[in-house]
Amino acid sequence: MKIYSTLFLLTTSFFLKAQIQDPTLVDSIHLNEITLKANAILGSKFEAKNRTGSAYYITPQEIKKFNYTDINRTLRSVPGVNVYEEDGFGLRPNISLRGTSPERSSKITLMEDGVLIAPAPYSAPSAYYFPTIARMQAVEILKGSSQVQYGPYTTGGAINMISTEVPDTFGIFLTSSYGSFNSGRLHTQLGDSKKNFGYSVEYLNYNSNGFKELDNGENTGFDKNDFVAKFKVNTNPEAKIGHAFELKFQYADETSNETYLGLTEADFEITPFRRYAGSQQDEMNTEHIQFMGTHTLSLSPNARITTTAYMNDFNRNWYKIDYLTVNGQRESISNIIQNPDTLSNYYDIVSGTANTGTNDLIAVKANNRNYLSTGIQTKLNYRWGGDNTIHDMEIGLRYHYDEEDRFQWVDDYSLTNGTMALINGRQQGTDANRISDARAFSSYALYKLKYKDLTLTPGIRYENINLGRMDYGSTDPERAGINLTERENQVNVFIPGIGFNYNFQNISLFGGVHKGFSPPSNQVGEKPEESINYEFGTRFSYGGISGELVGFYNDYSNLLGSDLAATGGTGSLDQFNAGEVKVQGIEFLINYNPLTNSKSFALPITIGYTLTDTEFLNSFGSDNSVWGEVAIGDKLPYLSKHQFNTSISLEHKKFELNFSGRYNGAFRTKAGIGPIPTSERVSANIVLDLGAKYRYNDNISLTTNAMNLLDETYAVARVPAGLRPGLPFGLFGGVELRF
Repeated sequence: MKIYSTLFLLTTSFFLKAQIQDPTLVDSIHLNEITLKANAILGSKFEAKNRTGSAYYITPQEIKKFNYTDINRTLRSVPGVNVYEEDGFGLRPNISLRGTSPERSSKITLMEDGVLIAPAPYSAPSAYYFPTIARMQAVEILKGSSQVQYGPYTTGGAINMISTEVPDTFGIFLTSSYGSFNSGRLHTQLGDSKKNFGYSVEYLNYNSNGFKELDNGENTGFDKNDFVAKFKVNTNPEAKIGHAFELKFQYADETSNETYLGLTEADFEITPFRRYAGSQQDEMNTEHIQFMGTHTLSLSPNARITTTAYMNDFNRNWYKIDYLTVNGQRESISNIIQNPDTLSNYYDIVSGTANTGTNDLIAVKANNRNYLSTGIQTKLNYRWGGDNTIHDMEIGLRYHYDEEDRFQWVDDYSLTNGTMALINGRQQGTDANRISDARAFSSYALYKLKYKDLTLTPGIRYENINLGRMDYGSTDPERAGINLTERENQVNVFIPGIGFNYNFQNISLFGGVHKGFSPPSNQVGEKPEESINYEFGTRFSYGGISGELVGFYNDYSNLLGSDLAATGGTGSLDQFNAGEVKVQGIEFLINYNPLTNSKSFALPITIGYTLTDTEFLNSFGSDNSVWGEVAIGDKLPYLSKHQFNTSISLEHKKFELNFSGRYNGAFRTKAGIGPIPTSERVSANIVLDLGAKYRYNDNISLTTNAMNLLDETYAVARVPAGLRPGLPFGLFGGVELRF
């Protein structure tokens, strides 16, 4: 902390001195960037289009078009984003940026309001908590060289979700909808701002009975609550030195009857929405609490210091079937679903067609985990220059601590006539019983030089990370330390990058190179994931057509894979060395409105395409067969090579119609090359959505949404234990009130 304080004072003194020396500087080219909200990275479409690296800004208007609650659907329009679904509702997304491993979105920097939001982003980065997109005002996606500002994961990029801001004037907002699968949503906000203070109170409930069908007819849906309160105070706008402080409190809980148990190939073909009787006890319970305080010190129109302290506390217990014991022999659910014929006595029990015998048990594991993520971060922005030259310096510091506390157990059940009954409830802490933690100090400096039409942004990031684990073992649930084992790993790394952008009249060229980095686990001596990443692209606007074309190449010297239960592993979170890998691709986006001359209508059309090509440059055998036996030339698993999306909207002041289509190419669940074996293949799918809104007046609007318009039946995943379906056709109607 002494280092943090010293650096903060030194940088503050430097910027104060510089400001005193030249108090009259005005940024005539790019002044609006310094006045962005403190929680934003980009803040607008304009900023995204003028950045030296690839960036995308999803506006409030775009989010409202379909009223999505599913982040997967929201992100599918963004080039370079690769997602695979899991539950059909987007409760636990798997997001990849430019070919990073998508499992649990663990290889990208996830933020809400500029603060790390994964439960334990350093020590256990799998994002079992993900903010609800329905309460977000905007989403920012950052790729390319300038992302060294936002770590620790710098290979693929960063996603920042901006929560609903405190309104400028008094307002009440309420939206309510109901539709297929007994799905309901209620979202309301009340807020106001005065000269020196403002507030906002927001509540969201989202629930459904689910579209899957348990053999015993029980509910397969979920119920989510989300509450956010904000309060801000500030000095008078005309004050020479401005202060603003915003306090944010957020609470969320979720109960979802979700499982890892999927279907066999044969059962999926016949009844794709079935859930086996063996999963009837499966349930996820979560609770998330956030406290966040942000102070903004405006020294002048060109100098600002923003400091944020934060705390995220997340508790989850995913109670779900893990394995079966038949006649004393144990088999995992993944093996049973993969081999239903050879393991027919196990399959008959898990599917509910046979009863358990005297020596048979269904093991349901309580994956009980508590997470803590807390820290303080500050950044200093200073800008100076003249008519043709603008200089912009940003320096950031962060101290962060997080931990994951696993305190798990396994209960035994019998099954009789399709109904499970508890026969042996085990003591808490008699399965996984360990604490993993991380302490990280990071800093960065990003310098932007704008000379006429040329912009250069060299930057560097530093990460000092200490990772540890205390394993008490399954025989010490009291944590007396009888068989305690400890391990520790440390990383120090510099992450440089540089980007450029040159504007011509209707076209710009941009590109960059930067170091990709992902922290290792707490295994002693394990090296971090590292790569050198390149991009080159163009943005263009001509004759009513605008868009961008980007090529990227990521050269991994040391790719790390993770042993995740979600991808068929043991769930240890231990990482393994995948060695040298190359990831390359193309991102294409085009926008066109053929009705630009119309005074009554607009017809914006967007077309996007992403090509992601991967290749292992060495051979190895992955631990626990997570990726299988890997040979030179094999392709990375869980990534679609081809993705295509389009959206068409007909907009009028009284109504709008919004159409969205997505093609997601096939992907493999094991590394390999050539045609994908059926047992390792998640097939391609096409999903079409339709949204409509009618504005009765300024205060009342009616909405309707049709999801999966063609009622396409498709699989979203095959791991960890069988095929699982995507959302079938769903129709939802609602009303919006604004006062």
